[in-house]
Amino acid sequence: MKDITETTLLKIRQDLHQIPELALNEFQTIKYIRQFVAQLPQEYLVTKDIPNLPTGWLVKVIGKNPTQTLGYRTDLDGLAVTEKTNLAFKSKNIGIMHACGHDMHMTVALGILDHFAKHQPNDNLIFIFQPAEENFAGGMQLYDSNVLVGDWEIDAIYGLHINPSLPAGTIGCRQGTLFAGTTEIHLKLVGKSGHVAFPQNANDMVVALSQWVNLLQTIVARNVDPIIGGVVTIGAIEAGSANNVIAGEASAHGTIRALKQSTILAIQDRVKTITDGIAQAFDCQAQLILQQDGYLPVENNDKLTTEFIKYMKGQAKIDFVETNPAMTGEDFGYLLSKIPGIMFWLGVDSPYSLHSEYLAPSSNALNTGVNAITKFLEYKMA
Repeated sequence: MKDITETTLLKIRQDLHQIPELALNEFQTIKYIRQFVAQLPQEYLVTKDIPNLPTGWLVKVIGKNPTQTLGYRTDLDGLAVTEKTNLAFKSKNIGIMHACGHDMHMTVALGILDHFAKHQPNDNLIFIFQPAEENFAGGMQLYDSNVLVGDWEIDAIYGLHINPSLPAGTIGCRQGTLFAGTTEIHLKLVGKSGHVAFPQNANDMVVALSQWVNLLQTIVARNVDPIIGGVVTIGAIEAGSANNVIAGEASAHGTIRALKQSTILAIQDRVKTITDGIAQAFDCQAQLILQQDGYLPVENNDKLTTEFIKYMKGQAKIDFVETNPAMTGEDFGYLLSKIPGIMFWLGVDSPYSLHSEYLAPSSNALNTGVNAITKFLEYKMA
């Protein structure tokens, strides 16, 4: 049986790119994947539904003489972004786009699965088709649903993410943290509204919120080791209704990002201290929510990463680079906190960044990615 062709990979990518869906609503997407898998040889395949995640799915390739079970994960969801590329196969779902490259991720996963469905591996291999990476922490939901237990327990897990800044087909990885962990910040301050002519009778939450935002900017500058780094950004604020009314309420929304979970926790503690101080200084109520929900740092396993890098560097047909960490978030970090594994980059050569409405990853990366990862997994299961 012949392996999947470049032409077929291209068609899969184009088909999936046209039907992006938001987190937990990837019904067209998983239907397409199920139909593709259904036409593969079924002799070594077993599938498993996920009751609490109807758009998630597991496909197991049963090994000849299994001594381990490897996992390979791909994410399914798109983003609420209106596509502005000139691609002939641009999104048909208005206001939604695969602006993070999950169409590429899925295509590579299906290419690898196609190979192992036709060439039975020595060990077990489980493909995880995971919804809701961009929102709602689908990785955490999937793991916490206890589907990866018993015969479905995984010994090591792998996953890729496209990288627009790397040449098409290049594989990139690093020891330690690849992606930052992320935490959301939500604050509501409640004081007392009033007429601007009588400020002594009101409690101005615009001023209180302004001071809070300014103080948060000191956290990374003065409380975090500059070698380690971190991000505290307030991206949205809401306050006031008129130019001559003192606002009695104000809200803010933002994010914390860092490469180590310990740094995130330290920053969170500082945010709490500053918030308590603002509440006391301005005699107001402060309702603070610090929400992480499964977006932990993507920390690669040392032993598995060393093995992966050594293998990739030893392959003449693979362009490999060791990369820097990124402050972008990925819920694969939750799976890596439970299962040893690694995430790595696949270069797609685009001038536009992840989440851009103009992102157009090069399809030339698909075949190279499928071949490189398939051969690595064969090496792991030899």
